Amino acid sequence: MTDATDKQAERSSAGAEKPPAKARTVLDVRNLTTEIRTKWGVIRPVDDVSYSVREGETLGIVGESGSGKSVTAMSVMRLLPSPPGRIVGGEVLLNGRDLLKLSEKEMTAVRGKEISMILQDPMQALNPVFTIGNQVGETITIHQGLRGRALTEKVIEALRRVRIPAPEARIKDYPFQLSGGQRQRVVGAIGISSDPSVIIADEPTTSLDVTIQAAYLRLLRRLQVEQGVAIVFITHDFGIIAKMCHRVAVMYAGRIVEMADVRTIFDNPLHEYTKALINSVPKMEVDVDRLTQLDGQPPQLHDLPPGDAFAPRSKLKFRPEDARMRPPFVEVEPGHWVQLSRASVAEFDRYAHLMPAVRSSSAA
Repeated sequence: MTDATDKQAERSSAGAEKPPAKARTVLDVRNLTTEIRTKWGVIRPVDDVSYSVREGETLGIVGESGSGKSVTAMSVMRLLPSPPGRIVGGEVLLNGRDLLKLSEKEMTAVRGKEISMILQDPMQALNPVFTIGNQVGETITIHQGLRGRALTEKVIEALRRVRIPAPEARIKDYPFQLSGGQRQRVVGAIGISSDPSVIIADEPTTSLDVTIQAAYLRLLRRLQVEQGVAIVFITHDFGIIAKMCHRVAVMYAGRIVEMADVRTIFDNPLHEYTKALINSVPKMEVDVDRLTQLDGQPPQLHDLPPGDAFAPRSKLKFRPEDARMRPPFVEVEPGHWVQLSRASVAEFDRYAHLMPAVRSSSAA
């Protein structure tokens, strides 16, 4: 990769260079709803979720553990075990084609070639009894039909693109012979080996130390600049969101509660949950005796409060009847969507004009 590409990648973080305004949408998720049958009853870890991603764009999906981030990704990839899980509504449009309408054979041809996934734990994603070359090469053989010397060269190229040193030698190694950072890069090589349109990265830096994490994020940005791939980056860390993403969707209890470009989210967060997550990020320039925390625990999905799932943790003044109403998802500014309850509208005078729409939607 050239120095110019490296410099462009460094500029392509949050609040900096954005994808072209006319870049086409490659992934469009519309009203996706997933149910899982458990011993406590049927739960909805993904409840009416909608988002889109354009070429060369990174969308961050952020929230606490249990908010539905990973189940959303598994639903998009159609990797959720069935039973007990099943997708009960919505559309997942990849380059205009609804993945939910494909047969399993058709989906197998799409998965890995047009849309791929980087998992957070490389030790679980990689098979310990197969060499690195075997595992990177498997996807290439399935989707490109390469074998022999042509396959080996393609595998080496994929490893070189993710900055694996001496890839000619590493293809003979097993996962246990690599460091944690190198294993995560191998998982990335598998994800990009067939040049997909979309990569879903499910907390890929969780198992990495801070130094390796920063290098891995730079690597993903470089790959994005090089290929124009769209990335859905799942994390619980707003610090990573600030470095990596162009837009962000904040999830809570299976629903998106706020969505906007990253600069807007940091400068003007509107949902109380978004504010709490941002405030919980330590700030080096501020001397504090105690870190900010969000009181309470995320609700159990089998025992959700009626209406507004965040109301029990909210510090706003909710009337009982308002807490029982499901807040509508409202576009308060162009491109800035937020789940607005009556209590939150009352908190922000400038959005008072939205109260009739909130009342109408909540009543419905």
